[in-house]
Amino acid sequence: MSMMKELTHVNEAGQASMVDVSGKQALTREAVAEGMIYLSPETLDLLRQNQLKKGDALAVARIAGIQAAKQTQLLIPLCHQIPLSKVAVDFTLTELGIQIQAVTKTVAPTGVEMEALTAVSMAALTLYDMCKAVDTTMRISDIRLISKTKTALA
Repeated sequence: MSMMKELTHVNEAGQASMVDVSGKQALTREAVAEGMIYLSPETLDLLRQNQLKKGDALAVARIAGIQAAKQTQLLIPLCHQIPLSKVAVDFTLTELGIQIQAVTKTVAPTGVEMEALTAVSMAALTLYDMCKAVDTTMRISDIRLISKTKTALA
């Protein structure tokens, strides 16, 4: 018999509910998420040469991802407001498109994975917006949590 985990954001009556983390210990928490935006070779060339009409797409997408992580509690209804001590968004250009990675860090009683996933998602959407005039084949895919860690405070 397999043990199925219970949903944490549903109360006994089956209603949506914000999890009470007031009794949990504040720990150093870090999350890493990644995703991919697939682009045409021509669009990748324009990005590499910084020739898009809207400007430096990677710089704008990095700021959008960071800003989105900081707004996660406003975007996802049951997320807690947590103090972010780090948000980093990085890009790797591949033959197929751009790999996006976000790292988020906090000291809090709850995890920071939704902020990392939100950063990746918004960075991908921003790249889509920056490139849509030249590429109708774009596809955002594979957004996922890579890792999450928690360690006791020193």
